[in-house]
Amino acid sequence: IKMIYFDLDKSFIRKDAAIELAKILDVLEQHPTMELDIRSHTDCRQTAKYNMALSDRRAKSTIAWLVSKGISKSRLTGRGYGESQLVNDCGCEPTNESSCSEEQHQANRRIEFIISKL
Repeated sequence: IKMIYFDLDKSFIRKDAAIELAKILDVLEQHPTMELDIRSHTDCRQTAKYNMALSDRRAKSTIAWLVSKGISKSRLTGRGYGESQLVNDCGCEPTNESSCSEEQHQANRRIEFIISKL
């Protein structure tokens, strides 16, 4: 399952993310017993506390999108991990500054979908 990505400091579902979520929706509809764990991440900019809250909002936004399309909330779990699981060396602590490119930061602003039950 492909990841979806978010804009800096935002938790709304972008158009490109909605296209990927529609594919996930299709799979969930074809497999009515499938359950997903939605894991949300941020880049390192902002404080760790702020990023934890932001990633939680992103997980909730993603779950809400799927529920709005008819998927039962009982099939979805979600959690925000903030900046604790970066996919590259673009950490900012303790200054919240980074020399990484926007593309590198974008890679960290993601939702991972884990099939928790088939």
